[in-house]
Amino acid sequence: MHPNPLYRTDDRSLCESLIEEIGFGMVFATTPDGPRVAHTPLISTGDGAIQFHLARGNALTRHLSAGADALIVVNGPDAYVSPRWYDNRDTVPTWDYVSLELEGRVRRMADEGLEAFLHAAILKHEGRLGGDAWLAEESSEKVWSGLFRGIVGFELEVLAWRPTLKLSQNKSAEERARVAEGLEAAGHAALAHLVRELPA
Repeated sequence: MHPNPLYRTDDRSLCESLIEEIGFGMVFATTPDGPRVAHTPLISTGDGAIQFHLARGNALTRHLSAGADALIVVNGPDAYVSPRWYDNRDTVPTWDYVSLELEGRVRRMADEGLEAFLHAAILKHEGRLGGDAWLAEESSEKVWSGLFRGIVGFELEVLAWRPTLKLSQNKSAEERARVAEGLEAAGHAALAHLVRELPA
C-alpha cells in the first residue's frame, strides 16, 4: 500500500469491482519454510470473503489448511509515467498503478464449496469469451474427480482492505489529461481510462 493517503480509497464497491474484473491474484503467507506465494483465480463472495483454490502439492496448501493468516494481492493496470507529460520536466519518472491488498484468516472449504467455486469461475470466465460456452458437464467423471484430488479450496475472511489507486492525483487536471493521453498512446488504454475517470 502506498504511504500517501491521496492514493487510497474507502470505496468498497470499487475494490469489489477490481476483484470481479481482474479475477486473479497472488496469495502470500509465511510458512515454517519461509515466505511463499501462489497465483490463483479469485472470486469474492460479496460479503467480505475471497475464495480461491491451490494445487494440493503447492507449498502453501498444507500451511493454509491448518488455518493461517494470509495476504491476497490483486494487481490492476500499471505503467511508467514520463516527466515529458508534466509542466515542469525538472522532476523524475514514476509509475501509476492500481492494486488491492486483502489481509485475513484462511479456512479450508468443504468439497461442496470448492465445487460451487469452480462452477462459478467457469460460468464467469466462459461467459466473457462469447460464443458457445464450455460446460463443466463436458468433463468425464474421471477427469472431474481427478481435478478434485489435485486441488484444495480456500476462503479468506477479509479483515483489512488496503487499496492503492496511484493515478497521478498529485498533478493538475491539465497534466493528468496529458498523462492519460501519453499512457493511451503507449498502449495502456485501461490505465489511461482510470486516470481520466477516477476523481482526483
